[in-house]
Amino acid sequence: MSNAPLDHAAIPLSWVGPVRVSGNVMEDEVKVPMATYETPLWPSCGRGAKISRMIEGGITCTLVDERMTRSVLFTLDSAASAVVARDEILGRMPQLQEVVGRSSRFAKLIDINTQISGRLLFVRFEFTSGDASGHNMATLAAENLMSYLMEQMPQLGYGSISGNFCIDKKTSAVNGILGRGKNIIAEAVIPEDIVRDRLRTTSKRLVELNERKNFVGSILAGSLRSANAHYANMLLAFYLATGQDAANIVEGSQGITQVEDVDGAVRFSCTLPNLIVGSVGNGKGLDFVENNLREIGCMEDREPGDNARRLAALCASMVWCGELSLMAAQTNEGELMDTHVNIERAAK
Repeated sequence: MSNAPLDHAAIPLSWVGPVRVSGNVMEDEVKVPMATYETPLWPSCGRGAKISRMIEGGITCTLVDERMTRSVLFTLDSAASAVVARDEILGRMPQLQEVVGRSSRFAKLIDINTQISGRLLFVRFEFTSGDASGHNMATLAAENLMSYLMEQMPQLGYGSISGNFCIDKKTSAVNGILGRGKNIIAEAVIPEDIVRDRLRTTSKRLVELNERKNFVGSILAGSLRSANAHYANMLLAFYLATGQDAANIVEGSQGITQVEDVDGAVRFSCTLPNLIVGSVGNGKGLDFVENNLREIGCMEDREPGDNARRLAALCASMVWCGELSLMAAQTNEGELMDTHVNIERAAK
C-alpha cells in the first residue's frame, strides 16, 4: 500500500438554515452544512428551514430507538442441532454481555435475534455504541462473541463474521422491523396560510400528491419499506459534510413521508427508521469534518451517545426540510424544472 499523501475530492458545501428543532433529543436553532453537486438542494432545504422558524416548536424530532447490529453465521450438522444451539446461545445472554463489556467501554449487548436456514444459524447481535455509528465496534464485539461461543460450544462451525442478516448498506426489511442505527421521526404541523404563502400550494394538494406519488407510485415500483420523494439527496449531502459513511444512505433512504390535512393545517412527517450516523469514529479525523461537527454542537462534553443523537436529529430535520420543499414544488406544474434551470444557470 502506498504511503503517499491522500488526495481529496472537492465537493461544494453550503450552510443551510438555521433550522429550528425540538423534541426528545434537542431544542435549538442551528445552521447545518450540506455538501453536494446538486446546488438546487441548498435553497430547497433552506425554504423548509425557513418554515421551521415560522411554526411553534419548529420541527419536532423524536428518537424512537437506537442500536447497531452485526449478524454472524455459524454452521451445524443439521437443522435440529441448529435449534438446540440457538436456544443455548440465547440462554447465555449474561455471559455474552460480559464478553462485550471486555471489548469496548461503550458497546453494550442489548438483544439477540436469530434465523435458521437448513443447517445454517444466523445470529444477529444488537448493541448500543455511544457516539460512534458503531460499525467497527459491533464487528469487534461480534468477533469476540463468536470466539467465545465456539470455544464454549464445539458443535458450532465458523461461517462468517457477517452473515448479511445485519444488514449493512443493502436494501432490506429487517432493519426497519428490528432496528439498525437511529430510528427517528421528524414532524411538524404547518398552518394553511404558511402553506399557501411560502410553499405556493395547499394542504389538500400536498396530501393528494403524497398518496398518489409516495404511496401508490412506490407500491407500483416495488419499493421496500420506502415511500418518499428523495431522502437520499439530503442524507448524502449531510453525510458528506459531517464525515459519515455515505454508503449507509442505501438503508437510510428507506423511509416514509406522511401528510395529513388537520383542521386548516398540514401535518408533515418523515420517518427514518435506519439512520446511521456517528459523531466520533472512522472518518472523523479530517479538519473540515471536525469543524463542521463542532459548529453544529456535536462535539460537546455530553453523556456518551448524546452528540450522535443530536447529529441524527439535525440530519432528520434536513430530510424534512428538503422533502417538504420538493413535494410542494411538485404540486405545481413546471415549478420543479423551472427552479432547477434558473439556479443552475445562475451558478454558471
